[in-house]
Amino acid sequence: MFDLVPFGKRRDDAFGVLAKSLNEVFNDDFFAPLTSSTLSFRTDIRESEGAYLIEAELPGFKKEEIDIDYTSPYLTIKAVRKEENSEENKEHQTVRRERRYGEYVRRFYVQDIAEEGIRASLKDGMLNLEVPKRQKSQGKRIEIQDGGNSSDEQLQ
Repeated sequence: MFDLVPFGKRRDDAFGVLAKSLNEVFNDDFFAPLTSSTLSFRTDIRESEGAYLIEAELPGFKKEEIDIDYTSPYLTIKAVRKEENSEENKEHQTVRRERRYGEYVRRFYVQDIAEEGIRASLKDGMLNLEVPKRQKSQGKRIEIQDGGNSSDEQLQ
């Protein structure tokens, strides 16, 4: 990163050197595994006139491993992965054993949806959700009826 110090006024004092080295350490990819969103998944959200359409990437998950919950006003998608691989040699000694566990969660704030109409499907690692919007009542124009004695007639 460039320092914003005019030419000729640059000093390499102890504090400046320390700050610069710390900046380089924290900008390094060394901390990427700790700061990345490893326990999340990618989603695309579109809005149509009558619904929200959510596409979530969940490769390798079965539908039994995915839980979708709506507790107003939050829609939560949770996928839990539990994998164990084990290999043994001829003497039944474990040669290699790998385990991978993880819980992937996304939560969306949505209001005024028809929760009973939510539909979900899973195909080729893509979870598709259709979340219908609650139909807003479209006001009704009320016409005033002639009641024989209208207020206009009384004013004349």
